[in-house]
Amino acid sequence: MEIPGARPVPISQLSRAQDRLTFVYLEHCVVHRDANAITARDARGTVHIPAATVGALLLGPGTNVSQQAMVLLAESGSTAVWVGEHGVRYYAHGRTLARSSRLLERQAELVSNRTSRLRVARSMYAMRFPDEDTSGLTMQQLRGREGSRVRRIYRDHAKRTGVQWERRDYDTSDFDSGTPINQALSAANTSLYGVVHAVTVALGCAPGLGFVHTGHTRSFVFDIADLYKTEITIPTAFDIAAREVADIGAETRRAIRDRMKDGRFLETCVRDIKALLADEDDVVEYGPESFEDPDVVMLWDYNGRNVAGGVAYDEDEG
Repeated sequence: MEIPGARPVPISQLSRAQDRLTFVYLEHCVVHRDANAITARDARGTVHIPAATVGALLLGPGTNVSQQAMVLLAESGSTAVWVGEHGVRYYAHGRTLARSSRLLERQAELVSNRTSRLRVARSMYAMRFPDEDTSGLTMQQLRGREGSRVRRIYRDHAKRTGVQWERRDYDTSDFDSGTPINQALSAANTSLYGVVHAVTVALGCAPGLGFVHTGHTRSFVFDIADLYKTEITIPTAFDIAAREVADIGAETRRAIRDRMKDGRFLETCVRDIKALLADEDDVVEYGPESFEDPDVVMLWDYNGRNVAGGVAYDEDEG
């Protein structure tokens, strides 16, 4: 019997993680599907979104999502992220594009050893200090330099935009209690976290295995997002706060979206994560190239080799 509805997009035709749109934020609408497109319907009409080109779909308050929409997202390898009011809360995410666990195993290996973990942390800070040698710095020294750098950047953008700045101060449970600039920073950072989380999951990495941050289910997301805040979220937040807009959360999210919509950020994020974790430049962990043989499962062997799964081994393998 023929299955009704549109056929799933062939795996070989899926867009790679860095070639997709960054994210689409939806709220107060009904999310469904029409063939191979996600639809968002409210009182103003219906918008069609090609599912196979979306990196992350951020579902905000008031969204009703159909089962068929979620099926389409899963078939397309798109990540769904459920967020709260103004995007200041994160609830869940969807599936991964990866079919290999190599980056995940490499991440676990690096974070489980103090020497390699410090080396990766230094590399993360080196990306922010391209003209400095971070190889001999302790974590305390790295944090101190980063703190001084970020405080200076806050002051510079406050002077540039004329926005009054005192300090980063916010309550995650009460978005409206913050100053306009702190609201803008929270909204901008949350949007950035959503996109980085989508890339992290798409690559098959563990969001909770951080190198600088620790103890949180998104520690690695925070690690990677910190690489880009001074270039993306901080200047954007100050620009929005200087305009005194009516809905600072919505305006900030749209501004971050516009900063990322050309797709170059996704390409940069994928490249940076792989540079930090991978020991082979030609390892493909995402997109159609990683689906060549998706059903291969290996068994770990104590002697340092992997053996094929799906085989009934007896005591004498030879």
